[in-house]
Amino acid sequence: MSAEKSVVRTSPPEKPAVSPGRRKFLSGMAGAASSGCLMAMGVGIYSHQASALPALALRPPGALPEQEFLAACTRCGICVRDCPPYNDVDDKTKTPVLRPILKLAAPGDPVPTGTPYFTARTAPCIMCAGIPCVRNCPTGALDTELDDINKARMGLAVLVDEETCLAFLGLRCEICYNVCPVNGKAITLEKRHNPRSDRHAMLLPKVHSEYCTGCGLCEKVCILEESAIRVIPFALAQGKIGEHYLKGWEEKEKHGGKSLIGDQYEVEVRGLEGRQFGDTRVTDETPPHIGSADELADPPPVDPALIKDTDPEGTP
Repeated sequence: MSAEKSVVRTSPPEKPAVSPGRRKFLSGMAGAASSGCLMAMGVGIYSHQASALPALALRPPGALPEQEFLAACTRCGICVRDCPPYNDVDDKTKTPVLRPILKLAAPGDPVPTGTPYFTARTAPCIMCAGIPCVRNCPTGALDTELDDINKARMGLAVLVDEETCLAFLGLRCEICYNVCPVNGKAITLEKRHNPRSDRHAMLLPKVHSEYCTGCGLCEKVCILEESAIRVIPFALAQGKIGEHYLKGWEEKEKHGGKSLIGDQYEVEVRGLEGRQFGDTRVTDETPPHIGSADELADPPPVDPALIKDTDPEGTP
């Protein structure tokens, strides 16, 4: 007799019920993790965007190049603490007021949070002789070898709008020149004839990058509602010439005044025989004999009525 095997079917075990509190806790943890990832991504994107210093944000004196500065700065705030305030006058009450110069960037500011910066139009650097912000920096984010504030290069003053600058309009305004702490070097005045008047000259401000400290005083005191001169970080304000370019006049000076390309020969141009080298003006009259060096340096003016068209061969 064959034995029959019976199969006993059993129902699967019931899953333990998850309490509403546990479910809520797990959902909250998942949401927090997602928010943290998004926040970290946002902070990363913001930090990358803020790695380039904005146009109106200036670092303290002696700040290292931006990427090196961000790596070295611990956001301790000591430079801000030791920076003396700027003596200003309130626009509304016309009373004296002390304005902090350096400040630590808050969330939403145009530079990475916690890093020190200043804005020239609000409160410029007052060029402290002792440079306390540099001297007390504990990390070297501000170059401790900077021993002279006149060697600081916080930015570069740039005349951004000649059309509104009063000097270019023919009016007398040398305030940026007068307040410049490196007076006569960082900003000079270029004399130019005023086409609107025969009795006055235009005194035009000209900035020299070799001496400009980027303190921002010129921008602060500009009397226009929007300053015509701005102090901008060097990376934005100044071009860069290729290293393969050589300035002939500098190379000549380095080599004792000897030209690096050898002697140059002046080749007469057909139809312009007897003219000063480089003088290509064509007239009906042969110029008089020119003998003195002064006459060669400043040839006589030519009457426009005497100038005629020339053919492609250059013959008058």
